[in-house]
Amino acid sequence: MRFDVITLFPELFAPLLSAGVTRRAFESGQVEVRLWNPRDFAEGNYRRVDDRPFGGGPGMVMLAEPLERCLQAIGQDRQGQPCPVVLFSPIGERLNHASVQTWSDSEGAVLLCGRYEGIDQRFIDRHVTHQISLGDFVLSGGEIAAMALLDAVARLQPGVLNDEGSHQFDSFNPAIDGLLDSPHFTRPEVWQGQAVPEALLSGHHERIARHRREQSLATTARWRPDVIEAVRAAGRLSAADEAFLRDLL
Repeated sequence: MRFDVITLFPELFAPLLSAGVTRRAFESGQVEVRLWNPRDFAEGNYRRVDDRPFGGGPGMVMLAEPLERCLQAIGQDRQGQPCPVVLFSPIGERLNHASVQTWSDSEGAVLLCGRYEGIDQRFIDRHVTHQISLGDFVLSGGEIAAMALLDAVARLQPGVLNDEGSHQFDSFNPAIDGLLDSPHFTRPEVWQGQAVPEALLSGHHERIARHRREQSLATTARWRPDVIEAVRAAGRLSAADEAFLRDLL
């Protein structure tokens, strides 16, 4: 798959593409990332990409024309193959595991990283097909959101993680019915007076699985009760799960 990123700060992506386990996805070409700076498509000595908003007000707005030319160049580089254009925006759909999985199974997209007060709405209306948000807060630009999506997509690719099944038990994954992951422990067995739960040391696979399920339920009920309700509504809680939650309350 291929992601073309339109950004005024392509240098911000260097650590993502060259460090950590996810770099394997980028270096192998499983997830191809190409960076495009709209300033390269702006006119004049100053390569201006923004201007003051009509109607007044603080801040600057990204010009439509350099973005248009940049997008046209991407289209030519993609040999005319159509693809989604994603804008990271406060009005976008909240990024979650299901949408990450969808993008991970796709052919990729153009990721548009806005800056300043935003982008000329006419460009958005003409070209943007999807809008994505990380949450109810505002960032200085779309780069962090784009990197979050790229990282999440990269780690789902085969061979990227050391343990192929590792991501299958991540929080929100269907393998654990969309619950939060259970707590994890490692050596030593006792650390500063706190012992690892005995069930995890038992070697009994069914007991370990039940312990982890119960801890996922407890963690989710405590921190994300809305997720518990969603999992319940989807019919993914067993009678034993419901009994545990009643005892927990």
